[in-house]
Amino acid sequence: MDLLETQDPEKKKLIEASDRHKHEIEKEVKAMADKTERTLKNALIIGGALALTYLVVSQLSGSKEKKRKKAKAIHNGKEEAPATEQEEPIETNSPPSFLSQLGERVATQATVMLLDIAKEKLADYLSKRKQHETEHDRISHTGERK
Repeated sequence: MDLLETQDPEKKKLIEASDRHKHEIEKEVKAMADKTERTLKNALIIGGALALTYLVVSQLSGSKEKKRKKAKAIHNGKEEAPATEQEEPIETNSPPSFLSQLGERVATQATVMLLDIAKEKLADYLSKRKQHETEHDRISHTGERK
């Protein structure tokens, strides 16, 4: 069968063109798969960082409530009995400790940095997607590539 295909020059050209198109499509599919993989990795990293930041911030803010309830229980002379949810936390006039201020600032800065990184990644993704769509539209209308 190969002998008949190679004898006709028109068939030979068509088969070569078909093979070229097949290889180009395979390269494009591989490039899209790689790009999708990178995008998903970035999204997972950013999401994990945001989740970690949220946990750190919630742990730092949650620990203050526990300390206030314990301080009120000690102040009332009930050191063993935990404070109930309905009791109001003690308002103290002492400023927050340096360590808690530092922790809050670090958590705030980490959140700002992570949100900035997420914004940049999202902007890059959207611009690349828009560029790809315009290129795709141009190709589909003209039938040419850059």
